[in-house]
Amino acid sequence: MLELKNIYKTFNIGTVNETTALAGLNLVMNEGDFVTVIGGNGAGKSTLLNAIAGVWKPDSGEVIIDGVDVTNMPEHKRARFIGRVFQDPMMGTAANMGIDENLALAARRGQRRGLRWGITNAERKEYRELLSTLNLGLEDRLTSKVGLLSGGQRQAITLLMASLKKPKVLLLDEHTAALDPKTAIKVLELSDKIISENHLTTLMITHNMRDAIAYGNRLIMMHEGRIILDISGEDKKSLTVEDLMEKFSATSGKTFDNDKTLLS
Repeated sequence: MLELKNIYKTFNIGTVNETTALAGLNLVMNEGDFVTVIGGNGAGKSTLLNAIAGVWKPDSGEVIIDGVDVTNMPEHKRARFIGRVFQDPMMGTAANMGIDENLALAARRGQRRGLRWGITNAERKEYRELLSTLNLGLEDRLTSKVGLLSGGQRQAITLLMASLKKPKVLLLDEHTAALDPKTAIKVLELSDKIISENHLTTLMITHNMRDAIAYGNRLIMMHEGRIILDISGEDKKSLTVEDLMEKFSATSGKTFDNDKTLLS
């Protein structure tokens, strides 16, 4: 479903701030894979997601989604293949529009839009049923402005919007990092449910090693723009945080010292 071939990306070339963010990265994901991504600051995690989403073009290499080479495809055209949830709950939704209007925007993604844009009763019924699966009581607040919702509620809405059209690839970019621990757990459980029920091919960046181990069928660890660990199956199920840190040290020759990750 997703293939990255020998991706290189360097920022600020020729300046004192020159940084190689991706250094010959290769990744293949099968349909339905749920891959968690862990790594220290500057490892290339967000740059990886931006390469897939088309935020910028790689210096070299190929990005292939479901057999289609999208390397030179601009971000707005590539969006029909991709759903994305960002770290900031304020992103991904229109704050001044109602919940139903936001869901309608997501449902119409990729379609031609005319003057008759109104939401039908059948669509409202569908949205109520979708929202009821969240167990947040939002099905009774269809016309509430999304900007009035809590961070956790907004992320839940964004998850629904990102998965509504069943994207080829779902990108979760530290989407619980800005939430309190209790809300983060609920959003993670909801993410897992939506991914499983819709059989979505998913890449989830997290700074929390325990979450990286607990969720998904595969875990990759990045360091200096490359994937240095790729663990799946029974090996992943039996992992501990201590195992992961030891594997990182053995593979990279360095000590994992990212405070944000270690304190989670």
